[in-house]
Amino acid sequence: PADATKGAQIARQWCANCHVIGGNPTAAVPQGPPTFPTIARSGMTSDHLRAFLSHPHGAMPDLALSRSEIDDLIAYIEGLH
Repeated sequence: PADATKGAQIARQWCANCHVIGGNPTAAVPQGPPTFPTIARSGMTSDHLRAFLSHPHGAMPDLALSRSEIDDLIAYIEGLH
């Protein structure tokens, strides 16, 4: 099963430089990338998120996350509703 706690760790490690990942940013982030709470409320399904995170896109780095890491990250994002 997916682990939202591990997903939060992945978000802090790989995503927090560009995205606000929680309710309050701890540092300035560039304008443009959506916050994780915004993504959580966007209506994207877990399948949409999985497809998005599985392939390089836009200005995002190629993170090469494993399937379980993607599932953990999705569990974290979905917990932000």
